[in-house]
Amino acid sequence: MTNTELPVAGPDTARLRDALLSASFTADGVLELLGAPAYAALARNETVPALRATRDGSPTAVLIRLFLLQQPVPHGRAAAALPAAVLDAALADGWLRRDGDEVRATADVRPFSGPDGQDWWIVSDLGCAVGGTAGSRGRDPDVVLGVGGASTTLAGITVDGPAARALDIGTGSGIQALHLSRRAARVTATDVNPRALRAARLTLALSGAPGAELRQGSLYEPLRRAGQGAEPERFDLIVSNPPFVISPPAPPAAPAATGGAGRLTYRDGGMAGDELCRALVRGSAAHLTEGGWCQLLANWEHTDGQDWRERVAGWVPAGCEAWIVQREQQDVTEYIELWLRDAGLRPESEEYAVRYDAWLEDFAGRRTRGVGFGWITVRRTGASGAGAVVAEEWPHAVRQPLGRTVREHFARREFLRGHDDAALLQTRFLLADGVVQEQIGEPGAEHPEHLVLRQRHGMMRAMTVDTVAAGLAGSCDGTMTAGTIVDAIARLLDQDPVVLRAAAPDVLRSLVQQGFLLPAGGER
Repeated sequence: MTNTELPVAGPDTARLRDALLSASFTADGVLELLGAPAYAALARNETVPALRATRDGSPTAVLIRLFLLQQPVPHGRAAAALPAAVLDAALADGWLRRDGDEVRATADVRPFSGPDGQDWWIVSDLGCAVGGTAGSRGRDPDVVLGVGGASTTLAGITVDGPAARALDIGTGSGIQALHLSRRAARVTATDVNPRALRAARLTLALSGAPGAELRQGSLYEPLRRAGQGAEPERFDLIVSNPPFVISPPAPPAAPAATGGAGRLTYRDGGMAGDELCRALVRGSAAHLTEGGWCQLLANWEHTDGQDWRERVAGWVPAGCEAWIVQREQQDVTEYIELWLRDAGLRPESEEYAVRYDAWLEDFAGRRTRGVGFGWITVRRTGASGAGAVVAEEWPHAVRQPLGRTVREHFARREFLRGHDDAALLQTRFLLADGVVQEQIGEPGAEHPEHLVLRQRHGMMRAMTVDTVAAGLAGSCDGTMTAGTIVDAIARLLDQDPVVLRAAAPDVLRSLVQQGFLLPAGGER
């Protein structure tokens, strides 16, 4: 499937948006008509249940068939789903095209619910609105994807709060720029792919969002070109879901019989190894305001002889601190197979074997044995030298959204750097929301074998604690200092208060670092 010409955003786009709303072609409306099983199947790119559910010819059903299922519909049904003037404008602007007595869509338009219940629509290439690319084989390199798991992950971890200026690098269909438009006074979105910039403009216009400033170019290059003065452009928030796939620099020519799948702009950055993600992190400091944030999804290589934490932490520029979270790791064979399937290649094809071998050769040249998937958050502190970097593996479940969790992670680290042991004991703390205590042991036993504190929000961490730490955490309601609570626990357990006070700061630091305790009085 080659890409079709995308529509244009014109003065009639707002009227089309109103018509989609009137026809209940929204995330809630689609779910209601399809039902949960068919809706979930559609996300897996299984269309048969949705086709069965849309046979009634209602306006919502017609629009689902047009824009999500890429089915032609009779012109008369399209005219019943959209007002005549809107249908004519949609044909004129290229959202639809006439094919005899039938009408077809030229782009996928996916209803999407914003974080505050907004009705949005994400515009992408045909076949890319739901279920990913459904195999990119035969597509042009500049194919534009819709919303996938990576898109929603990045939106979920983006720090909360307002921003004067925000930047979306590698905007694709514009989903991150759409999220940023809620909170930033000015949004700039860039992409190396001009087709993606056109899709992003359509997404913003159809969703009724303020228009972003769209610039073409790779990584930070559009900012260097635009900034003519000595000072680089700076932003309060930079986000990026970049083409992070670590692929060979130049895929070998595919055998003619296979119709080969080449490099795809949305996923293949064209740099060796994980250099693209490294360049995004390294270049962030020059374009962040004081206290500004850069957040991206990334892949990084696990190489022989070096811990991945040390390697990726080395990307963080001077004057910045960072939190690096590895969510998954694959060995090189699993990784290659994942992205060959994404390109629509089948194991039985000759091209599959050729590209698989070339990929292994590329990894071997850098002594790469695996690839990590995760997210990186960088915060510019302005301090001289290297800042604090936390790099951890966390493959366990989390509870999105995590924007507040990310911001509080850095605030707690800053608090701990400014408080020695004595100051910690003089601080009043609060038990974080959603923390519960579990007791593990044999049924009927007088004392539990383990006490576990568990978070039900955010990172959903669990921490095994002793009786003292559990008592300390449970007593932190913001009314007493930690030292006062420790003294009370010592009296209750008939233990030496001097000994407990000496051990308490390490316990407090661990509880604060992992988000079980928060400083009271807004001191975070």
